Amino acid sequence: MGRQTLTYEVTGRVGRITLDRPARGNGITLEMPRELAAAVEQADLDPAVHVIALAGNGKGFCGGYDLVASAEQRMEGVAAEGAPEGSPLDPLVQLRNHDPDGTWDPTVDYAMMSRNVRGFMSLFHADKPVVCKVHGFCVAGGTDMALCSDLLVIADDARIGYPPARVWGVPTTALWAHRVGPERAKRLLFTGDLLTGREAHEWGLAIEAPPPEELDERFEALLERIALMPVNQLVMMKLLVNQTLYSQGLQATQILGTVFDGVARHTPEGFAFQRRAAEAGFKEAVRERDEPFDG
Repeated sequence: MGRQTLTYEVTGRVGRITLDRPARGNGITLEMPRELAAAVEQADLDPAVHVIALAGNGKGFCGGYDLVASAEQRMEGVAAEGAPEGSPLDPLVQLRNHDPDGTWDPTVDYAMMSRNVRGFMSLFHADKPVVCKVHGFCVAGGTDMALCSDLLVIADDARIGYPPARVWGVPTTALWAHRVGPERAKRLLFTGDLLTGREAHEWGLAIEAPPPEELDERFEALLERIALMPVNQLVMMKLLVNQTLYSQGLQATQILGTVFDGVARHTPEGFAFQRRAAEAGFKEAVRERDEPFDG
């Protein structure tokens, strides 16, 4: 399949998708959502697969978008990784490299991010259940994949949350309120704070939060139990429960979240953040952004 960002394999009744950019914290590129959707479709079309397992290779599940190049305005090579030169994705790459003081076409920004949302939501729309395993960290855009999954098993010492709520980001899949309720979603998004895996379980975000040394065992046990079910029953159960979120207006909320995500990169604070990243490096800009919250 020529995948660059993840792997896919089938073991028994489980289709296994593993994010595979460990040197970059499994950072999300333009290609990752597309490859994710293709792997989900492959699992859906395989009658032998009953359940889909999503995990990450390396020290953590996913550190969010791979933004170093875009924030520092160093996009050389990103187009080659994300799309061939001259492809329809080229303007999207250029958007990330625009002069923050220049003009901005919000519809191009929306086209880029809504494409990513469709990739993440392939997990939600998959016919078969998706169980996500989180170890180490799951932050920013990485939470889109975790929250679009049906069930989350997270190590009790892992960290999950959306720090870009502080500047330069809005959760495009807009699932926080649906997963933890409006008050707790506001508590997270008004601060950008992270939850431990233990807290994620207490809040109802995760179905299990075992110690890290037991994470794999508990994850596999849940997959094995779900895989005992007939595929047709699993499909019906997932469709039934998902109607609850559809009836609550999830699609409209995601449109708003995706539009706001583009706006957040063009506020005065967003401009200042990108300028600082270009001057001092993305990691330093993030450190300075988060420093007031570390106390």
